[in-house]
Amino acid sequence: MAIFVLVHGTGCGGWVWQNLVPILHAGGHEVYTPTLTGLADRNHLLRCGVNLSTHITDVVNLIFYEDLSNVILVGNSYAGMVITGVATKIPERLKLLVYLDAYLPDDGQSEADLLPAEVLAARQADAAEHGGLTQPPPPGIFGVTDPALVDWIKARMTQHPFDTYTEPVPAGNVRSAAIPRIFIHCTGNPPTTPDLFSRFADKARVKGWQVNELAEGHLAMLTAPQEVAEILRQTVEREKQDVTHSNL
Repeated sequence: MAIFVLVHGTGCGGWVWQNLVPILHAGGHEVYTPTLTGLADRNHLLRCGVNLSTHITDVVNLIFYEDLSNVILVGNSYAGMVITGVATKIPERLKLLVYLDAYLPDDGQSEADLLPAEVLAARQADAAEHGGLTQPPPPGIFGVTDPALVDWIKARMTQHPFDTYTEPVPAGNVRSAAIPRIFIHCTGNPPTTPDLFSRFADKARVKGWQVNELAEGHLAMLTAPQEVAEILRQTVEREKQDVTHSNL
């Protein structure tokens, strides 16, 4: 059995993992899907000075108060920033970081530093027009084509605080740097969607990480949960083998 903590991306919430969670439970795994402050069912806290540190603390507190150890921490999209920060705070409680089509920052980088100039400018304009909040992107840009699923997602996505994009991740340390990490690159977004994540997949390869490619859109946990679960299952098995070999 593995312990998974799944962290969602921009404008989403714990709901985005609904299709994946039952599959992981069926495999005997323990799963937590926190909603970050200000989003989804916690959107009433949106205007409470939410930044990246707030979201890092959300996940750190969940893991501490649930007294979790050997956690496989999965982050989608923006949550790559969050799980990177969590690793600097409680590395002793983490077994593996999984970047699911996620931002991959270096120490001191913010998401704004990683965005193409035109994307950053569009987000800045959006936030200026809406009181520091960015509007949810249309699900279609992430390769979601089923009309019922599009409507379901749109009904649940919320505004996102721009301050989370401008705060840099905390500096890492020896213990956080030692945590194994993998990257899952979703390659099935429409051609009109800017490919923000292929360079992070390349960066992960340069670092020597395991990189999996999945021919699905950015929200693969909703559109292809079986495939995502299989990658996670294989990763868990590989981790078990590595531990067994290291003890021989």
